Amino acid sequence: MVWVMVVLAVLAVVALIATQQRSRTRLELEKTAAVTKVKKVAEEDVTRFGEELQELHIDTLATELDVPMRQDYQRALDCYEDAKSLLDDVRTPEDVSAVTRTLEDGRYAQACVLARQDHRPLPERRSPCFFNPRHGPAQTDVSWAPPGGVPRDVPVCLADAERIEAGAEPDVRRVRDGAQMVPWYQGGPAYSQYANGYYGSYAMNGLFPGFLIGSMMAGVWSPDATTGDGDLAGGDGGGEDWSAGDSGSDGGSDGGGFDGGWGGDSGGGDAGGGFDGGWGGGDGGGFDFGGF
Repeated sequence: MVWVMVVLAVLAVVALIATQQRSRTRLELEKTAAVTKVKKVAEEDVTRFGEELQELHIDTLATELDVPMRQDYQRALDCYEDAKSLLDDVRTPEDVSAVTRTLEDGRYAQACVLARQDHRPLPERRSPCFFNPRHGPAQTDVSWAPPGGVPRDVPVCLADAERIEAGAEPDVRRVRDGAQMVPWYQGGPAYSQYANGYYGSYAMNGLFPGFLIGSMMAGVWSPDATTGDGDLAGGDGGGEDWSAGDSGSDGGSDGGGFDGGWGGDSGGGDAGGGFDGGWGGGDGGGFDFGGF
């Protein structure tokens, strides 16, 4: 009888080890697929930035560049080259964040070049346009709401501000989510570090509505997740209350907190800790965005 118990115990241990191994393998495959997907989006942004710099035709200008304009142009070029180099080294989600952070800096330098060309004041250093970071630094704020949500002021470029004022759709940066293309802010936790590079420092400094990115990271900001009263349903134990005037949030969501964690439950804590892009399990923080 004893030997039967021993055999059963051994079989149980073997089964547990096999289950854990399958879980680790599945998680690694999911991480690899997510990094590949987001890296491709960042690569598209790098390519487009390079094309825009070529379109400036700085080298063919009849008049010689003044020193400030040449410095801004060189900075934009350096950021482009750095972004390409960083893109080659992308292995983790955090690496994608370095690429988009470099692109954000380069696009501001590009905006300075364009302003000097037109003899306009230099643009204010603001976060990129919320709808599409390729549009460069935001120039104004507009009142806007996701489907089923409450209108909030978001920073946008002038072109998107004009579109919204005219009742048209803004030019939104779309990314792949499964078999469909969705706005970047509906892309879910896989795009958290992509957003971190563009908007993270501004959100942490209160210069960008952090609750928008937080909702995207939670993977709950999608039309089919909305309810009739303007709340966004949470995944595990509550939902995000978009009707609250202080942008606060109740409950949490399964699938990572404000840190973009891959897996694990998000509790009801603060959104502190920022965009650390953790892929581990466990508690990933909550969605109390009142601090922003």
